[in-house]
Amino acid sequence: MPRKSFVPGAALLVTAALAAGLTGCSGGSASGTGGTDGKNGDTAAASPSGQPGRYQTLPEACGLPSPGTLRDMLPGDGQPLSQADAQKIFGGRADVTYDTDRRVGCQWTRETSAGTRHLTLDIQRVVSYNAAVSDDDRAQEIYLGKERAAKIPSAGSGTPSAPPSPKDQPKDQPTGQTTGRPKPQGGATDAGGGKDGGKEGSDGGKKADGTAGTPSAAPTTPSASPSDPGTGADSPLAPRVLDGLGDAAFLNDQLITTDSGVHRDVTVVFRTSNVIVTLVYDQWSADKRRLPESQELQDKARSLAGELADSLSE
Repeated sequence: MPRKSFVPGAALLVTAALAAGLTGCSGGSASGTGGTDGKNGDTAAASPSGQPGRYQTLPEACGLPSPGTLRDMLPGDGQPLSQADAQKIFGGRADVTYDTDRRVGCQWTRETSAGTRHLTLDIQRVVSYNAAVSDDDRAQEIYLGKERAAKIPSAGSGTPSAPPSPKDQPKDQPTGQTTGRPKPQGGATDAGGGKDGGKEGSDGGKKADGTAGTPSAAPTTPSASPSDPGTGADSPLAPRVLDGLGDAAFLNDQLITTDSGVHRDVTVVFRTSNVIVTLVYDQWSADKRRLPESQELQDKARSLAGELADSLSE
């Protein structure tokens, strides 16, 4: 049987076709791999979404403090209360808010012969509208703004935190709400001595012509009594950062003298996840010789704050 002749051209055509086919498969595979890598790269480069906070709703503020706590913080003259008066005092007055899932508050007041006590409670749920910032982080920014505004010394430093600059102030930081309690009349007494803030003291007490002037009379302030150790920087009652209360917390204490009397305001602010709680507890006295005691007010305010933190954690 005769053998078939070898045709070089046909072999070359087959070889070329096979090579082209392999190249096409390889190129398609490379193209598909490249597309997959590109998508993975885009996914990896995307910023992670901010995590939502723990709290999506808020409790009813007036019902948070226990009846026993309210009776302890708003003592009377020892006279029995009618059921209607007790409900009026301890039931509280809820703040009017537009969205009770974002902000709630309550106020309590009791007048006695020894003075008037007020308690206000404000609870804010923070929501971050930045996809790259979690609700908790946004709440921490707002909390730190409050701490700096109150000039609370940093933990262990004894140095007040610098007040936030306008550009650092959170844009959606809530403004103060009307508490319904009396406003100080006649201006608070402070180290500056009033609106002029000691202008004479800055030039050594000299008049414009260079002669010695008569120093302005120092503002009249109540003198500290043994029951009021004061809240100076070295005092354990000084404004400070609090440990063991929520995720972050501070306490502020201010004694303010007005023409009509004297009052001490104790403020506790704490954050737990994306909720910020602010409570203000104050006592007013028309007798400037009887200063509201810092220790008592701070202890009761701190106790209520712990009660609220526990309630929110349930």
